Amino acid sequence: MNFIEKAKEFYINEINDYEFYMFLSEKVKDENLKENLIRIANMEKGHANFWKQFLEKNNAPIPQASPAKLRQAIALILNKFTNPVLVVSFLELGESGGVKEYYDFLNNAPLSDEDKEKLKKIIVDEIEHETFFAKEAEKFGLSNVRDFVLGMNDGLVEILGAVTGLSAVYVNNPLMVAVSGSIVGVAGALSMGIGAFISVRSQRQVNKALNEKIEILFDVSPDKALDTLREHLEEMNIPSQVIEEIVKKVDDKKAIAKLLIKEDDENEIRSGLFTGFAYLFGVLFPVLPYFFAPSSLVALPFSILFAGLALATVGFVIATLSGIDIRKKIMEMVIAGFSAAGLSYLFGKAIQAIFGIEVDI
Repeated sequence: MNFIEKAKEFYINEINDYEFYMFLSEKVKDENLKENLIRIANMEKGHANFWKQFLEKNNAPIPQASPAKLRQAIALILNKFTNPVLVVSFLELGESGGVKEYYDFLNNAPLSDEDKEKLKKIIVDEIEHETFFAKEAEKFGLSNVRDFVLGMNDGLVEILGAVTGLSAVYVNNPLMVAVSGSIVGVAGALSMGIGAFISVRSQRQVNKALNEKIEILFDVSPDKALDTLREHLEEMNIPSQVIEEIVKKVDDKKAIAKLLIKEDDENEIRSGLFTGFAYLFGVLFPVLPYFFAPSSLVALPFSILFAGLALATVGFVIATLSGIDIRKKIMEMVIAGFSAAGLSYLFGKAIQAIFGIEVDI
């Protein structure tokens, strides 16, 4: 690892984050979010000063940071036409990536004891930022924004693989591929949507039942309720002395329930519709060309192109807003999608050859 170059990169990232958070704070309407963005921006400025001092100690030039205009433009568009949490959700990704890189630097770079302590505090700050953005996402009620991206990605990749495989069989009948892909896509969307609905609803029912049991247990046998709490804390590897302090101070059944059960207030209907729509949206990109092309072989390149552009766009937006490597993120998403398509096409050709299927309609 070239520590000087890495420190320069960290300095530029922190300066850009400072300017970006200040820019975003001027655009959001929520006063609490605005205040916290300004607070975090000032912390990022302090982090940048640490890296500046580190470079000066090592007689390295201070790099010039250019304003991330594109990042600001995308954030402005999303903030104007959607909820600010859409931007906040992606900010959490960038903070998460920064924590890992700083931790690697802490363990490997030749730092003085004083600088190590300062860097440890910076890592704590970054974790705090990540936690804050996650909580903001929950507060605004759109914490599953990334679930939409994942759902869309699932629909796109799976149906791209399906239509690619079908193209090897229905070479001269693209409409058959389009209809088949659409049917598979709708079935997949319904399956994912219903699955999400059942999952969230079941978790809610389980939590409700557990709460009722704890209330009953607390009423009929408070000591047993506290023993249950003690066992739960022991499973979390919490020191025994801390456990005893907690058990002594907890004398309310609602408090015990909160400690034992993770509350889940997600709406199952919204979750199901959100997941299903996300999947269905992803289906559109690979299927659409087959409705208009004269043959499957003509439609296939356009299907791959549209899917690739969609994957690249999503990867680009995520990477730009979160401050992670754009090329790496785009390549990661595109390669995953195209790998599925290539393997599906080969599978389709293999099935055609093994069973002697000849379709020329």
